[in-house]
Parts: sequence; structure tokens; C-alpha cells
Amino acid sequence: MRNVLFSLCIALGLLGCKSAQTPKNTDSSAMKELVTIMQGHYSSEKQANLDKDYFNISLRMTPIWKSKGHYLFVEQALFNKQDQPYRVRIYKLTQKGDQFISTIYTLKDEKKWIGKWATPEAYDQLTEADIELKDGCEVVLKRLGKNTFEGATGDKTCPSELRGARWANSKVTVTQNTIRSWDQGFDKDGKQVWGATKGGYEFIKM
Repeated sequence: MRNVLFSLCIALGLLGCKSAQTPKNTDSSAMKELVTIMQGHYSSEKQANLDKDYFNISLRMTPIWKSKGHYLFVEQALFNKQDQPYRVRIYKLTQKGDQFISTIYTLKDEKKWIGKWATPEAYDQLTEADIELKDGCEVVLKRLGKNTFEGATGDKTCPSELRGARWANSKVTVTQNTIRSWDQGFDKDGKQVWGATKGGYEFIKM
């Protein structure tokens, strides 16, 4: 049977026979670039030292579930309280055409997983049943150039109840050694009720 298939492929000039071959990794070079530059430990210390309206925040992105795709376990905390993160998320990175989509998940029992970045193999015990999709909160990025990506959430698509908000918006710029993230919450009248007011936080990779 293998000989028949091989002969048929030769006869057809190999057209239509790709499905018989072993699937290959179809990630684009840009996708690999984005995944590589996003992961790491970041701090907004420099910005906080220059402007008292900003705090020194720790942002840590740890790759997990490598056999399933591109996932990052994310912890965000005051730098001097990294054992008490105020935001714990999982980002799933995918590509659709020239868009790079960061889908956001929360964890049902986030306290169980805080600080596991020190022993990343612990995340192997985390399952998809342990996480919940934040529907409408995905960030859509585009590549502007080498090691530079920029994007945002949709317009009023991400619900939020924090401090009386109705919806949240995030604007993100990723470069080789920095992430700029501006998260804001707005009430039903469009008034900002949480988040930075001057501009995004500037995280520098440590």
C-alpha cells in the first residue's frame, strides 16, 4: 500500500500528498519571536522612581504547557509583595493571519498556583478544567517590526466590575526587553474608575 501511495504521489508531482506526511510545526517566525520576548520577569521600578503616581510592579510571565501550544502563566504584584499577586492569569497566544491573539484566562483556585514559577514543572498538574476564559478580554496584537508588537482589547468588549466599572480596556506594546501596558476600567457613563490616568505602566525585563 505504501508503494502504491508513493507511486501515486510521484505521478501527481507530489500534489495533494502533503496530508500523508508527518505534520510540521506551522508557527511563523513572528509568532516564535513574540512568545520568546514576552516571557521573563519585569519591573516598573524605573518608572516608579521617576513618577510617584506609578508603583514598582513585578510582572512575571512563565511559559507552561509547551506540548499544547503557547501559554504563559502570569503574576502581577507590588514588587515588595511578590508572594501576594493581585493579578494571576494564563495567556494563550495564537496567530490568525497577521494578528496575534492573547486570550486571557483566570484560575478557579489561583492561590494554589502562586509562586510555582520557581518550580515550573508544578504547572504540569494544572489542567484546562482549572481555568476560566475571560470572554471578550483578548488582546489582539500586530507586528510593527522586529521584536515590536502593539495592540489592544476590543472596544467595550471586556466586562469589569472592579470599583464600579462596567468594562475594561487594555493597550499593550511588547518589545524585546519591555512591555508597556495600560489597563483602565470605565463605568456605564464612560468615566474612568480605576487604572493609570497618565499612560501605561512601563515594565523593563530584569
